[in-house]
Amino acid sequence: MTSDAQLAPPRIERATLKDIPTIIQLAEATWQPTYRFIISEEQLEYMYRVIYSPAALKRQMAEQQHQFLLAYVEGEPAGFASFSPLPAAGDNGAAGYKLHKIYVLPTRQGQGLGVHLIEAVENAARTAGGRFLDLNVNRYNPAIAFYERRGFARQREVDVPIGPYFMNDYVMRKAL
Repeated sequence: MTSDAQLAPPRIERATLKDIPTIIQLAEATWQPTYRFIISEEQLEYMYRVIYSPAALKRQMAEQQHQFLLAYVEGEPAGFASFSPLPAAGDNGAAGYKLHKIYVLPTRQGQGLGVHLIEAVENAARTAGGRFLDLNVNRYNPAIAFYERRGFARQREVDVPIGPYFMNDYVMRKAL
C-alpha cells in the first residue's frame, strides 16, 4: 500500500470506558515517536504517566466530558482522537470545542486516517452546535502543517504547565 492510498475508509467509533486499554495501547505506540525529538525524555515520560494512566483516562471521559473516537483499519485499532466542549464565555458566547488529542499509529500515517479523525471530530462538534474547534500543538511539532492544511490558523502562543514542565504550544482554531 502506498503512503497516500487506503483500501477502505476507516471505521470510526465513539470509545467508552471499556476501550481505555485500547487507547493506552495506541498511546504507547504513538507517544514516543511523536514527541521524542520535541521534548526531553524525562518530560515525555512524566506527561505520558499523567495523561494516559487508566485513572486519568477515566477522569477525562467521566468527569471532563472528553469524547474519544477510535479509528479502525481492517478491523484493527489504528488511531484515536478526543475532544470536549469549551466554556461558552469565548467568542461572544459562541459554542466551541477543543481537540485534545489525535494520534495515528506510525505504520498508518500518511494514509488519510488523521484527516478522517479530524473530520469526525469536526462533524460531531458541529452537530452539537459547535461554531469553532481549537487545539494546542507544540510549536516544534511538524503536525502544524497538517493542521494548517485542514484549515486551522494560529491564534496565539501559550506555555502550558504540566507538573514541573511546560508545553510550548500554539493555540490553533478552525471555524466550523
